This record gives sequence, structure tokens and C-alpha cells, in this order.
Amino acid sequence: MGEEGASYIRYEVADRIATITLNRPEAANAQNGALLDELDAAWVRAGDDPEVSVIVLRAEGKHFSAGHDLRSGEPVPDKITLELIYRNESRRYLEYSLRWRNIPKPSIAAVQGRCISGGLLLCWPCDLIVAADDASFSDPVVLMGIGGVEYHGHTWELGPRKAKEILFTGRPVTAEEAEKTGMVNRVVPREHLDTEVRELALQIAKMHPFGLRQAKRAVNQTLDVQGFYAAIQSVFDIHQTGHGNALSDSGWPVLMNLDEMKNNIR
Repeated sequence: MGEEGASYIRYEVADRIATITLNRPEAANAQNGALLDELDAAWVRAGDDPEVSVIVLRAEGKHFSAGHDLRSGEPVPDKITLELIYRNESRRYLEYSLRWRNIPKPSIAAVQGRCISGGLLLCWPCDLIVAADDASFSDPVVLMGIGGVEYHGHTWELGPRKAKEILFTGRPVTAEEAEKTGMVNRVVPREHLDTEVRELALQIAKMHPFGLRQAKRAVNQTLDVQGFYAAIQSVFDIHQTGHGNALSDSGWPVLMNLDEMKNNIR
């Protein structure tokens, strides 16, 4: 639950489709710990529900997600250590994203506006991504001295050269550009995003649920044989070296500069 008992997530089921909605538009759906915990519970609920065949992840407001909330208001320990960061990020950023990816039901992300850094950890685990024509995707954390967000889908989603370009420059990838790389399945007008996603979900929901489960497993298993799972785990450790460097030098002030940049989108 969010501030004063308000929920950060809406959850609805209709026509065998579970719709999970990020509901923190006043903060551009930035992710604090409570939002991520609530989101994970919604994913698990949809995965366990025999009446759900397809999962849709969408967001309320102008933007899909501004990423991790660097000013979440959550208690800050007296001493921040690499071990503490590693433990927290292992659970909320790596474990959660991998669990959502592997839930044995088709999932669709509907993305509009900005999808920044941690926002990628929400849409990349989904099987399909439908983007509004105003959507953009970026990961500017190299500004913090870190080589990319915790769940390294970059190379798999964009290809190695495009992945390097967006990491080296921090520039956003447009919806049309993301479609060309195969990261996005479809680009639709912003006003038609929810309708188009629902029509796609309804089409998929008509298929045999066990067939859908096996089709998803076949594709994910192929990626894992090619090294996806091992790469995600090893690059997570590379990500942590960035935190270690920031703890030992002047890296943390840059974190606040990135936060100020993200605040400008709200």
C-alpha cells in the first residue's frame, strides 16, 4: 500500500485478462519499494489465478515509469554498504524481474511517454511490448558511474551496437526505433494504446492455455540456452561494481543530479 493506505497498483480481471496498472501518476510512476512489492504481489496473483490467461501491464498518466524513486521517503540506514545495496537490489530488481519474465502466461506491456532506467525492468520481462507513438526508452545511469540498470536486457533487446550507443550517450530510443530493433512489437497512436493492447490480449486469450504456456517456455528456454539467464546474473554483479565505486569516491552526488533530471519530466 502507498502513502496513507493508497494503493500504488490497480488489479482487475475481465475476459481472462488480468490488467495490472501502475497507479502513481503524480510521480510519473516512479518506483519505491512499496510499489515494487505490491506490483510483484499482483504478478504472482495473476500467475496463480486459473481464470487468467493473459497479463497486461500498463500505467496511469502521461508516463509509463520514471524508474527507481531516488527520493522515496523510505528510511535510510545510518551506513550504506555494498552488501546492503546488493541484498536489496537482488530481491526487488533482479529476482522480481526474472520472476515476472518466467510466469508461465503471456504478458503484454503497454508503454507510453517516458520509460527510464528502472522502467525497463518492468517492461522488458513482458513477452510483448506495445508502445504509444510518444514512448521513449532510456537508461542514463552511466551518469552515475554505473554501466546500466540491474536487469541487463539491453544487449538482448537492442543488439550489441545499439545497446552500447544508448548506454554510452544516455539518449532515449524512440518507439519507432525500438520497433526496428525488435524490442517493441507494435507502435500505435497514444489515444489507441489501451484499445490496441486489449484487442491483442483478447486474441491471445482465445488460445489454449497450455499451448500458450509451452510456447512461452520454448522461446524463453531457447534464450536461456543461448546464455540469457547466465548473462543477466553476471551483469548484475557488474552493476554492483558501480555502486562500490560510488561508495568509495564522489559518485553519489551524481545520483542526485540524475534525480533532478528525472524530476523534470513530471
